[in-house]
Amino acid sequence: MELSILYLLKRLWSNVTKRRQSQFVLLFILMVIGSFSEVISIGAVLPFLAVLVAPEQIFNNVAFQPIIQYFGLTDPSQLLLPLTIVFGVAVIVANGMRLLLLWVSTRLSFATGADIGIGIYTRTLYQPYSFHCNQNSSEIITAIATKTDLVIYSVIMPVLLILNSFVLVIAIFSALLVVDALAALVTFGVLAFIYSAIIFLKRNELAKEGLLIARESTNRIKALQEGLGGIRDVLIDGHQATYIRKYRNSDLALRRAQGNNVFVAGAPRYFLESLGMVIIAALAFILVQGPNGVATAIPTLGALALGAQRLLPMIQTSYASWVNIQGGKSSVEDVLEFLEKPMPDNFGQYPTLPLPFNVDINLKKMFFRYNQNAPYVLKKIDLNIKKGSRVGFIGTTGSGKSTLLDIIMGLLEPSNGTIEIDGEILSSQNNLAWQSHIAHVPQDIFLSDSSIKENIAFGIDKEDIDFERVQLVASQAQISTTIESLSEKYQTIVGERGVKLSGGQRQRIGIARALYKKADIIIFDEATSALDDLTEKAVIDSINNLDENLTLLIIAHRLTTLKECTHIVKLDNGNIEKVGTYKDIMS
Repeated sequence: MELSILYLLKRLWSNVTKRRQSQFVLLFILMVIGSFSEVISIGAVLPFLAVLVAPEQIFNNVAFQPIIQYFGLTDPSQLLLPLTIVFGVAVIVANGMRLLLLWVSTRLSFATGADIGIGIYTRTLYQPYSFHCNQNSSEIITAIATKTDLVIYSVIMPVLLILNSFVLVIAIFSALLVVDALAALVTFGVLAFIYSAIIFLKRNELAKEGLLIARESTNRIKALQEGLGGIRDVLIDGHQATYIRKYRNSDLALRRAQGNNVFVAGAPRYFLESLGMVIIAALAFILVQGPNGVATAIPTLGALALGAQRLLPMIQTSYASWVNIQGGKSSVEDVLEFLEKPMPDNFGQYPTLPLPFNVDINLKKMFFRYNQNAPYVLKKIDLNIKKGSRVGFIGTTGSGKSTLLDIIMGLLEPSNGTIEIDGEILSSQNNLAWQSHIAHVPQDIFLSDSSIKENIAFGIDKEDIDFERVQLVASQAQISTTIESLSEKYQTIVGERGVKLSGGQRQRIGIARALYKKADIIIFDEATSALDDLTEKAVIDSINNLDENLTLLIIAHRLTTLKECTHIVKLDNGNIEKVGTYKDIMS
């Protein structure tokens, strides 16, 4: 169902901080003040033009007598200089206010856009692991990097322009009613009718263009991510044309829709400017035929022309802003979908103490499935893991090994059953305190495009990195010799996703990263798969020789890797088939 723009704006407003809301209110007050300066500048043109054409009419006007007497003026020609100054000051003040409004509204729009982008990123990072498993990263990146910009340019700034234009149009129209009511009513009525007709005729087309812009913005980022993320396979298989075609189809459709919106927004201006000039010319002809002829016509025409010169752009701006809002409406819906994601119960809570873990981890009658309609991935898991034990997990692909470890790490919640840490049930309230015990070494190590030192101390500010500990854990992970052989040693930049390192080097840095955390539970999810036999044995021996209280949970692709484990858990089709020692499993 298509949501109204007013409903979307109300939701967007509720997601703006109180501070920004107050700033928007102050901006509206500034708009009202600016409208008075516009009225004064239009009002000042009447006496200015009148004193140029017939100064004696102004000199003899009762309304100007107090000013004439105060300055001691004796001749009509003496009015020219002060009225010129008054008119010039009024114009300068009016344009100064317009410039100030432009500066304030632009700054506020982009500051609000930054708040929205930060809010989406914050909420996304705090979403549970199951959310990220089901969410395409290109949609999140597009919402933060692209659609937030669309919200700024297509919604926030246009809404401010409409508000400003509305206040100015009311003020200018009121001033023109005083100058010549009939001409003001006719002009405004014609403009309002034409723009209303265009809005009525184009609203459905613009809604479709908005949906296309929102969809293709995501598809374009997706094409870029897929092509560049798999560049090795793209180059080997020669699939460049496929990803270029995907990007071209999305980009062309996106640009075409954006171009259509720009044309629809700007087209009426050229017709209406001509129409406005025709109306002024017709009015001039009528006024000149009056009893006072040119003397009356010129001041009135001057005020109407100046008012129209300000009024027409304001109405055109409001219409163009409406077109932009219609084009950005679907993007606002997408942004709000991310911005209104619920935060976890533990948001903003940082445990001062880890959850006590001195005895064991106990899984009781635990079941898991990813959603209500999916089959169970794990079924009736009963498992006890003692502190300080080395536990290996084996099983065929899809048997549930990685899912089981994700649940132990608190990334996924059991569908049924419980996990108990020293008898305390793991829940959302104590999950963070439990995860402070854990370090994870996955098969595919993520490395940022920074130094080896920063990647080992991942997530730590550079100035807070303990370099001595970095060297220690690098030695324990059997990679210190390799690092020391590099020209820049620990300052060596590894490239995006560690592209400058071998697979084995990346995995050893991942192991060093886990050791740097000082965790007492380290989970290896096939973390040594890229190592040769000798290096793998050296790494495992080094880890096994660490503190005896360190608990290791290991998924390995080679059974020999688990030779020193306390016991090995064999899974099959989501069930625990067998638990025993290495010899038991081998037999």
